[in-house]
Order: sequence, then structure tokens, then C-alpha cells
Amino acid sequence: MYDLSGKVALITGAGGQNGFGRAIANRLASEGADIAVNDITLNPYSSTNSNWSGLSQVVQEIKEKGRDSIALVNDVSDSTQVSAMVKQAIEHFGRIDILINNAGSKPGPDRTLLVDLSEDAFDEVQRVNVKGTFLCTKAVARHMIERNGPGKIVNISSTAGKRGLPKYAAYTASKFALIGFTQSVAHELGAYNINVNAICPGLAETERVIHIANAIRPDGVTAEKYLENMVASRSSSNPLGRITEAEDIAKMAAFLCSNEAEYLTGLALSVSGGEVMY
Repeated sequence: MYDLSGKVALITGAGGQNGFGRAIANRLASEGADIAVNDITLNPYSSTNSNWSGLSQVVQEIKEKGRDSIALVNDVSDSTQVSAMVKQAIEHFGRIDILINNAGSKPGPDRTLLVDLSEDAFDEVQRVNVKGTFLCTKAVARHMIERNGPGKIVNISSTAGKRGLPKYAAYTASKFALIGFTQSVAHELGAYNINVNAICPGLAETERVIHIANAIRPDGVTAEKYLENMVASRSSSNPLGRITEAEDIAKMAAFLCSNEAEYLTGLALSVSGGEVMY
């Protein structure tokens, strides 16, 4: 366990029941941190899960752990909304010590062959994944610098940020970009005792993965069946025999946000059970 008592974390893209954001929020709260959770809407998956209330439910879970929490509904790719989000978090908690850039674009039209990839689909992925991370990092870094650190920034990249896959050109470009961005910002912020690292998850059964399956499935195969086969295939070829779970990412995030990781910066750590070993 890591002691994050007195720390405040801002986590973007935290409105999904099975997503990395929720898992990270609950883990950091268990370590003693107060949490601001963000998403594009209060409940981004309301149409697919009537038993889940999104950010409100995550806030309630954190408060049940004895920590303070607020929900922030903002578009991370809009600089005005990002400024408002960071201001609201600081006004409520007094500071931000940890930033988790987890918000990601919804898979769909971008998961296609390059020759069929539309400019709009490509731009949408970069808008959320890259620009969103840039804007949030810039706003929070300014706050951290003003108080001369310390701070922890964790960007959620992907194993697709380390190797290309067919039909993933837009997504892969964005996740490679996050690793380069992480390294550059780690150089710039090190003098303020701010650590910047990236986590690269493998395939995980979050809410987003059914959209991936639907986009890349062959004709005549349902998204559910293709997802089942995809999970089985990835699990059988994985050295540890399963795909990534949200808790795997939450454990790594907790470590990177703790004092135990104070001498680590600029890293892109694969959390994939050995699927990617670099």
C-alpha cells in the first residue's frame, strides 16, 4: 500500500463502470487521496448500462471510503473547459497533486484500413487523445510550477503506442504521440520535482472494447462473438494467460503516484502481462 494522504488527484475519462478511470480513482482514494473525476458527460455510457450512473456513482464510492470527491463535466479537448475544470478542482480542494490523463476517443470510424480512413475520423482521435492530454497537462503543470511542485502526472497510452496494428493507424499515431509527449514534458518539469510517466495497457474489457470489436469484425460475425474470440486469442498468447484488467492499471498508477516512484520519470510502462515486453 502507498500513502497518498493529503494528496488531490484529477482523473479524466472516469465515467465508465469498467474503465481504467474508475479503477484508478478508487485505488487512489483507498491510498488516502481526494479525487476529482471528469468525463465528457455525467454518464457517458447511459445508453448501454441502465444500472450505472457514471461520475455520480464514482464520487459516491470515493466518499464511502472516507475521501472527498467531486464530478467535473468538461471536454478535455476544449481549452476553455479545461481551464474551468482545473480552476474548479483547485477552488474545491485547494490544490492538485496528481493528474491522470485517461480520457480517450470513442473507437469506431477510425478502426479501418488507412486507405479508407477519413480525415475527420483521424482528427477526432488526435483531438481527444493527444490535444486533450496536452491541454490538461499544460493547465495542471502551470499550477504545480506555481507552487514549485511536487507533482505526479500519468498519461494513459497503450501497447499500441509501442507497435503498430492494422486498422489502428489513427489510434496508434495518438498513443505513440503520448509517449513522446511524456518524455518531453518529463524533461521540462523535472526541475520542479514533477514526475511524468505513461502507462501502456494491453487489451482490456472496458466499455470501449465492444466498439472496437464492432468496427473491425468481419461481415457476418457479431461484435459480441468477435470480442469473445479476440479475448480468447489474446489470452491464449499472453505469457500470463489473460488480458489486462482495470485493476492492473490502477495498481501501476498508484505506484507511479507514490513516493516509491520519486526517481522515475519519462517512462512508458507496458502493463500487458508480457504481451509487449518493452
